[in-house]
Amino acid sequence: MTNPSLEKYFRKIWPWLKNKYVMTLVAFVVWIVFFSQYNLIDRTRMAKSLKEMQHEKAYYIEQIKRDSTRLHELTTDNENLEKFAREQYYMKKPNEDIFVVVDPDDQK
Repeated sequence: MTNPSLEKYFRKIWPWLKNKYVMTLVAFVVWIVFFSQYNLIDRTRMAKSLKEMQHEKAYYIEQIKRDSTRLHELTTDNENLEKFAREQYYMKKPNEDIFVVVDPDDQK
């Protein structure tokens, strides 16, 4: 009930597997891929993690630059500070009314 093509393939490869150099090479490759301290599976996972962290680092550096610029604008110009307070925190002067208009497309 065995597969004849599999037996044919096994007969072709068996003499190679009996060679001590090939066996040593196969054992070395298996050791490097699965069992060593710095195996290829972990290295691939670490490389992916490093790439994600580098993207996060670039994102946060850009955020820091943008926020630093915004902070400088708010601390140096009272007009910008008032505009920010009105837009972000809906602050108003005592004699004003605020109407918030919401775009229905933004609610999705």
